[in-house]
Amino acid sequence: MNQTVKKLTRQCALLVLIAGAAWAAGYRHARGQTPAGQAKPLFSAPLPNVPGKRITAVVVDYAPGGESAKHHHAGSVLAYVVSGTIRSQNSVTGPVRDYRAGEAFFEPPGSVHLVSENASATEPARLLAIFVADDGARLTMPGDSE
Repeated sequence: MNQTVKKLTRQCALLVLIAGAAWAAGYRHARGQTPAGQAKPLFSAPLPNVPGKRITAVVVDYAPGGESAKHHHAGSVLAYVVSGTIRSQNSVTGPVRDYRAGEAFFEPPGSVHLVSENASATEPARLLAIFVADDGARLTMPGDSE
């Protein structure tokens, strides 16, 4: 098998692993097996085709009415709403918006997450955050970016 096919196979396997972990996390959440208000790392690995970078998947649960304080992240973040509705606003990507299960949003490097909350006062919400950042970086920091 040539190198390109091997690399593509590894990348597809990584995406299948992340999608499977998100599905399993959503299933456990729907069955009430994960406490609300908790960020839980699911997966982390170096990116062999981008030296010095790492991909990390984290599940974030929001209790009904739960919210996070203003914060920023190392690197880039793709957020996928697994269940419920997440209200989000980023300093770069536009006004506050509600994202429902099955929708995603992006947080570019250097931006600030101004609003991050469960849009429901009665139902929990969950998102899967995929980070691409420097290996060893602290992924989430309070307040504005430096």
